[in-house]
Amino acid sequence: MIILGSIFLLIIGVLMLCFPNVAYSIAESWKSDTSGEPSGLYKIHIRIGGIACSFVGIAGIIAGLLL
Repeated sequence: MIILGSIFLLIIGVLMLCFPNVAYSIAESWKSDTSGEPSGLYKIHIRIGGIACSFVGIAGIIAGLLL
């Protein structure tokens, strides 16, 4: 079960890292009346979160395989 959750986190992290506009459209675009693009700072923030999710996913996979 740990490995399945870790794989999910890894996939979400890679998607956040590679496609921050998709994360914006899913999570934040409905809150705004304007139909603009996310700011550069938001993209950096999402990519940092994607890196963190990826690292946690990789660590979980490794821990699941070792236990």
